Amino acid sequence: MRILIAPDSFKESLSASQAVRAIARGVSQVFPGARCTHLPFSDGGEGAFDLLTIIKLGQTVITQTTDPLNRELRAPIFVFNDEKTAWIELSQASGLALLNAQEKNPIETTTFGTGLQILAALDRGIQKIIIGIGGSATHDLGMGIFAALGGKILDQNHRPIPNKGGGLSQAAVIDTTLLDPRIKKTTFIFASDVTNPLLGPLGAATVYAPQKGARPDQISIIESYTKNMAALIEMKTGTNIASISGGGAAGGTAAGLLPFLNASLCPGFELLASFSQLDEKIKAADLIITGEGHLDEQTFYGKLISQIASRARDHQKPVWAYAGSVSASQENCLAHGIQKAFSITPQTMDFEMAKKQAATLLEQKVVQTLKKTKWQ
Repeated sequence: MRILIAPDSFKESLSASQAVRAIARGVSQVFPGARCTHLPFSDGGEGAFDLLTIIKLGQTVITQTTDPLNRELRAPIFVFNDEKTAWIELSQASGLALLNAQEKNPIETTTFGTGLQILAALDRGIQKIIIGIGGSATHDLGMGIFAALGGKILDQNHRPIPNKGGGLSQAAVIDTTLLDPRIKKTTFIFASDVTNPLLGPLGAATVYAPQKGARPDQISIIESYTKNMAALIEMKTGTNIASISGGGAAGGTAAGLLPFLNASLCPGFELLASFSQLDEKIKAADLIITGEGHLDEQTFYGKLISQIASRARDHQKPVWAYAGSVSASQENCLAHGIQKAFSITPQTMDFEMAKKQAATLLEQKVVQTLKKTKWQ
């Protein structure tokens, strides 16, 4: 029996690699002879490094940088074997996971640290930089990165604004005079599967800022400075960033930087599926096991496991999904290529306790459900 194990991370409890290992332990207890392919997957945000490492495309390199609150930090970038291409995860230096609950506030955070990582890549002679923009703690339209690369955002008195999202409320002038000249010789790709625009009811402030710690009364403040910055960028570059599909990703990082880096947006899942030869691995499997933190109706709007299920359905391969909780209907799961969906959390268990025991719960649920199958 050949099983492809390709889960996403279980937010706040298991990385994709940890989920793979828990699932594999469960499989080995029921089918010790099964041939399992481990593929901790990602949609281009958090977790891409694990996938790129396991498929041996290169190695991580540690950089000296800063976190979302400008504190010193050592964080990795991924350098491909060709030494000309790098993958940089926004979450490594600008991620929500780097902050405690009291520190989470997109008005106070910056992407500056990710900019320092880009500089480190340029110093290595990297000519192509892919930036995975999931998991950020920021809403500064990437202007922290812009500042790290030599750009300046000034107020109406031509003084530098504070290096944080809320500083953009004072922005009046964009100065690109000292922007690193190596940018023009470098290809930049933003990897993201988010389609939200920058502004409006489906925009970055309304949809994502609350997840980053913004209070309800701060959303209008964030939307206001975002609109102001978008107008300044259009005035400077001629690009209407508010109309870019996916421009709302990572607190507007994609939209804000596209015109300055001459960058392109690419679905992160598609990039990683190509790198990992996902279709070939699906074709070779008898069963695909995937999973995520919460399998709900939003899962079917392009989230990772729905994309894996879609590809598996094309090859007529069964997909089983495990999640911390499942609220999507079985009918909808079937319609989107997921034959079985299992919640790993006992109904009587406290949510915080379930997060702490996620690996054990996942392993146990895999054992319990596989024992009921006809594969022997």
